[in-house]
Amino acid sequence: MQQGHASFLGIATLMFVAGIGIPLMATLNAGLGRQIASPAAATFILYAVGLVLSLGVMLAAGGFPAAEKFQGIKPQFYMGAIFVVFYIVAITWAAPKIGVGNAVFFVLLGQLVAAAGIDHFGLWGAVQSAITPKRILGIAVMAFGVYLARKPA
Repeated sequence: MQQGHASFLGIATLMFVAGIGIPLMATLNAGLGRQIASPAAATFILYAVGLVLSLGVMLAAGGFPAAEKFQGIKPQFYMGAIFVVFYIVAITWAAPKIGVGNAVFFVLLGQLVAAAGIDHFGLWGAVQSAITPKRILGIAVMAFGVYLARKPA
């Protein structure tokens, strides 16, 4: 097996496992939000626990980067935090209303469309990969699959 292929399979497996975590996180955080009657508070708790865990991972990986690494970072690279907070609050609020499956299916559809656009234009340093008719067909088939897989609310 080629080194590049083995590396790709390892990364693909990691991302598959991360994907499994998305509906698990949505279900657990939605349950917490219902129990305490506040999706925003549930999101805050998720991030507080995540902060502690991230700190541990960072320290285990060698500690905080040197201060000079932060010089010249474009502000848009910090905007990921805005999107992830929006996602967590939205899924924590929506999952109890339309079901975890429906919520995650529509998130997946949004991810496919956004990822194709980001890759096509190579935005923010992403590896550029043109949107071809084959990719458009693939996204359309997946979108149809999302439609078929969703449950009526």
